[in-house]
Amino acid sequence: MTATERFTGDANPYGGGDPYADYRTADFPFTGLVDLADRRLGAGVIAANDEFFAERENLLRPEPAEFDPERFGHKGKVMDGWETRRRRGVSADEPHPADEDHDWALVRLGAPGIVRGIVVDTAHFRGNYPQAVSVEAACVPGSPSPGELLAPGVEWTTLVPRTPVGGHAANGFAVEAGRRFTHLRVNQHPDGGIARLRVYGEVVPDPAWLAALGTFDLVALENGGTVEDASDRFYSPATHTIQPGRSRKMDDGWETRRRRDRGNDWIRYRLVEQARIRAVEIDTAYLKGNSAGWASLSARDGGSGDWTEVLPRTRLQPDTGHRFVLPEEVRATHVRIDIFPDGGISRLRLFGSPTEEGAARLAARHRELGG
Repeated sequence: MTATERFTGDANPYGGGDPYADYRTADFPFTGLVDLADRRLGAGVIAANDEFFAERENLLRPEPAEFDPERFGHKGKVMDGWETRRRRGVSADEPHPADEDHDWALVRLGAPGIVRGIVVDTAHFRGNYPQAVSVEAACVPGSPSPGELLAPGVEWTTLVPRTPVGGHAANGFAVEAGRRFTHLRVNQHPDGGIARLRVYGEVVPDPAWLAALGTFDLVALENGGTVEDASDRFYSPATHTIQPGRSRKMDDGWETRRRRDRGNDWIRYRLVEQARIRAVEIDTAYLKGNSAGWASLSARDGGSGDWTEVLPRTRLQPDTGHRFVLPEEVRATHVRIDIFPDGGISRLRLFGSPTEEGAARLAARHRELGG
């Protein structure tokens, strides 16, 4: 496997123009997965030992960090990230912080799951980023307080050992822990600022919660649904179609480029497990002059084989929610939506419940991953 590209050292001071012109980044192999720390899934930064210069909540903002060279406040330069004060030693004879001194933030994942990769983004922190970072993870049920998470006896697993990072850069780390986690502890050594945190992985839902729901959205990100592939991601990712809630603006859905051939666009999804689908919702909210003209839905039971059409090609209206009760239950593990000829949809919802076999596999995987 190709080593993850690393960045270290200061970036140049901002010299005007586009602040991202000298930003250092790479194509990390895990960024196509779900961001388990997405605020839209319910993630939050629940505590930090210090946030003197910039609030901890900025870590999980979904948009890229912004930089305003003219913006200063009473505490200094206003930064779009989490920034702590400069650490000092214990005396004039020992002015430097001890090697073990560090700042930390506790992050509740929006969807518990397996972490496959982490990006610690220091965008615009050019000379005030941490010298190194480390990340630990724990699996704690319920809604624990910061005190409960930091209590003796909580098992923390190191996902990223203490590693030097670079300023004004996307610092990516592949993770191979292979367990289910609910919370992270992000450490910066000894102090400094981090603009954004992204935690990429696979959702592992609680089967007891899904069983209590009975009928639920089988393809929702928060329930363990996944986009496997899509014909086009030109304007926005296909994963947006299974985000929580309704779309709030046009780029909060999936939109393709304009086709100039006789084909059509599509998305292929994997459900949380084998399930029986009873109802479908296709939403085109905020897509007005660019919504799909028609859509059809197909399903199959298994990772290969023929597709069976469960919703024939149907006219869609712009900026509208469309609901369909299927004439009979459809057993499936995968679905595919085809839109004609191009355009977009904002959300897809598939309501139903797992089969007995699917529910058993969900429970077994949950146990296997330490849930």
